[in-house]
Amino acid sequence: MFQVFRNSDGVIHTVSREELTGGEWLAENNPEIQAFFKTRGEPAFNAADADFVRVLEDLIDTLILNNVIHHTDLPAAAQKKLLVRKGLRNRIQGALNLLDGDDRIL
Repeated sequence: MFQVFRNSDGVIHTVSREELTGGEWLAENNPEIQAFFKTRGEPAFNAADADFVRVLEDLIDTLILNNVIHHTDLPAAAQKKLLVRKGLRNRIQGALNLLDGDDRIL
């Protein structure tokens, strides 16, 4: 929840997570809250979440490559989700891979 303060036109001008006198509470998914953050150039929550998921995916890959964990150590649902994402990423990167994974020295 966010506490919002409006100007004389009824437009939100300030948003706070802390309780302040004279504000109105709105849920995070309220369209006015989402519009407020978008108009101030802050990344949308969905975009930030997608970027963070990519960081976590890279972290898991690094842990597996360094034998800190094994793919099979993860719950079955997590294994499946990682494999699906890895497959999607490989397809996207494969479209740009001119050598098609050929590791031979030219």
